[in-house]
Amino acid sequence: MPPSEPMPRLLITAGPTREPLDSVRFLSNRSSGRMGLALAAAGRALGWPTTLLLGPITTHHDPNAEPVRFETTADLSALLHEHWPGHDLLIMAAAVCDHRPARRHDGKLRREGATSLDLEPTEDVVASLDAITRPGQVRVGFALEPRDRMEQAARAKLERKHLDAIVANPLETMDSETVDAMLIDASGTTKAPTGQRKEIFARWLLDEIASRYSPGMVDTMPVQGLDADA
Repeated sequence: MPPSEPMPRLLITAGPTREPLDSVRFLSNRSSGRMGLALAAAGRALGWPTTLLLGPITTHHDPNAEPVRFETTADLSALLHEHWPGHDLLIMAAAVCDHRPARRHDGKLRREGATSLDLEPTEDVVASLDAITRPGQVRVGFALEPRDRMEQAARAKLERKHLDAIVANPLETMDSETVDAMLIDASGTTKAPTGQRKEIFARWLLDEIASRYSPGMVDTMPVQGLDADA
């Protein structure tokens, strides 16, 4: 990359959110955060200034690049509103809970207590960024869907959330070391090589995004290990 080309400032979210039920229990999901961690590592390897917003996971991360931690959807929303104005590219790899308990109980709920749980929707954190997104910023989301309707559901999410692009991947991707995915935007659908390790897919994805939205992002160095049977 020529020295005169500015490096895109990359903002990544990774891992699950937790929505507390009481002082010891919460609603969450099985997200391992591996995809977001791989994307952050790939961005740093390209020399891109990279900020990682990381949920409550125990997966190892680069000790030389300490993440900014969040727990609830509200925490993540606040961090996005704080950090997004200073970045150029957002990749939403976090698995955000769609619902939370309508009421958080103090202490610990006992077996003899309530037998039903009322839920309410959490904030749509991506859509909430519309008001502060400037021209030229790029937002990329993820859609985890059943394989038989993955592309259709991802396209609907792309439009609903006003994203520039979306990565569609099947349910079995969660907590897996590999990924079968496709990148969808207004120009069409591009399928990634199947069965890639998430570390290899991360570099493929950054190169695809860079080539579509900012040619100056593309790094000319070869990707180590990027082959059909990776």
